[in-house]
Formats: sequence, C-alpha cells, structure tokens
Amino acid sequence: MHTVAVLALDGVVPFDLSAPIDTFGWARLPDGREPYQVKVCSAGPPGQEVRSGAFTVRAPYGLELLAEADTIILPGVAAPTDPLPPGVARALCAAAAGGTRIASVCVGAFLFAATGLLDGLRATTHWLAAADLAARYPKVEVDPNVLYVDNGQFLTSAGAAAALDLCLHMIRRDHGSAVAAHTARMSVMPLEREGGQAQFIVHDLPPAPAGATLEPLLDWLEGHCERDLALDEIAARAGMSTRTLNRRFREQTGTTPLQWLHRARVRRAQHLLETTEYPVERIASQAGFGSPTAFRERFRRVAGTSPQGYRRAFRSGRGS
Repeated sequence: MHTVAVLALDGVVPFDLSAPIDTFGWARLPDGREPYQVKVCSAGPPGQEVRSGAFTVRAPYGLELLAEADTIILPGVAAPTDPLPPGVARALCAAAAGGTRIASVCVGAFLFAATGLLDGLRATTHWLAAADLAARYPKVEVDPNVLYVDNGQFLTSAGAAAALDLCLHMIRRDHGSAVAAHTARMSVMPLEREGGQAQFIVHDLPPAPAGATLEPLLDWLEGHCERDLALDEIAARAGMSTRTLNRRFREQTGTTPLQWLHRARVRRAQHLLETTEYPVERIASQAGFGSPTAFRERFRRVAGTSPQGYRRAFRSGRGS
C-alpha cells in the first residue's frame, strides 16, 4: 500500500491539512481495495499537538515517518515565511534523495522552497503569495496562473481547492483515470477544471501615485474604456505628445497606455459576466473590444479561461 505522509507543522491551515487526507482516503481500486494509507506527522515527537486554526490536532507520528513514505504532502501554514523547525529540511531532502514524491499545497510552497529542492524548477502557490515566493526564492520559477505544477517527483499547487486538483492528478497518475474519476465524484469535484488559477486573480489596475499628473487621465480612461481609443486621442486628452504620454505612463504606472486600457476593459467584462445575462457579443462591445473574437482572445490571455467558462464559475445570480 502506498503511504502518504501529511506533514502538519504548527499553524497548519485546516483545509490544506484535511483535503489530501480525505481525497487520498476516498480513492478505491476497481476491486474495492484502498490504494493509499494516509498518515499525519509533525516536527515533534509522536503524539505532538499542533495548532491548526481554531483547534489543535494530535499528530500520531514524528519526522521518522517521512523516511517510510512514498508521497509527502506539505500543507500551508499561517506563517509560511518563518524558518522551518529543526530537522524538517534535512528529513525532506533525505526523502527526496531516496526518490520520495513531495507535493505542496498553497503556501506550503514556501516550506518546500526553503529546502532548496525547488531550485531551478517551475512551481506555483496561491496567486496572492506568488510575488512574495518569487522574491524570496529567485531560483524558483513561480507561475501564478496555474492550479498545479507537476515536475515529476516534485509537485506544487495553488490555494485552497487546488489541493483537490493536485491530489486527483496524482491519483490519476498512479492508478489511471477511472480510479481518479471515482475519487472526483466522491469529492464532488470535476476531474478537470476549466482554466487555471488565472481566472481567480484580481487584476488591479496599475495605480498612479496620489497627486500624479496622470490621475485625471486614468479616471477618464476607465470611464470611457468602451470607446475605440487610439493613442493619439489619449495623448490629446492628456495635452501631451504620444512620446511624452508613453514615458509618463511608464514612470507612473509601470505599463503603457494601451496595456492599461486592455486591462481596464477585461475588468469591465468580468463585472458584466458576473452580474448580467448579456450575450458575449454585447459584453465585447460594452467593454470596448473591436469584435467578439478579439474579446475572447484577450480575455483568455488574461483570465486563463473563456468568457463563458468565467461566467459559469463566477455568475452571482440574476443580473439586470
């Protein structure tokens, strides 16, 4: 039987801890046998109490379990940038050297990266923490747009529910699609979710510093993003040449006028998809895209899914 060791460090996120326990626990082979044995361990001695949000859990095993495991899961913790407890990095590296598969959930990627095992590899984490992970561990190639990354022996997943996507992926890799599909039904989860983590990212418009000269122009652009605005017209509105406009935009927002405008249009389209029943063609027009085709291409590039896929995921009830 394949042993899955879930490492519960102090402050472990409850969902990150329970999702792999339940998902691997629900898996069944065609003859009804359980393919996985899931065990929880901590950095302390067996029976160590570990804080987990509003409650504590008692981990039956210590770090010695990692040497016996076929798969190790690293859930996120409340303070993921804190130093690893003594012995954790050494135990994980020793397990990795022996060929053990290691996977992180959400900000558990910080714990994983702290061992050095992710150096030179692509990885992901919760989109909100991706920039921090990339800054702290520049040798790791952080992709904030995907639900999980599979490097073979080492895997990482995005936040919260992406733990289910990752576990289902590993089960399918181990035992095939039929076993994974049954586990997905038990989890009330699709085996494959449309789009990646990109659809959940809040794409804030690059701000201009308070009192910046472009502030009135940015307000005007956001209010008129449905119009077919050329760079010359935007520059004329700002009372400057296109060259000066581009320079000021770079200085004050870090992007170009047209890139800023595209992002504003996608934000408007997201709002309309969430709150109205308008057809895609009408939303494309009201958000300022030249055609439904251009809208779909730009939207997928930014959100990682189609407008209809985004609407199914985020529709908030009957709109106006």
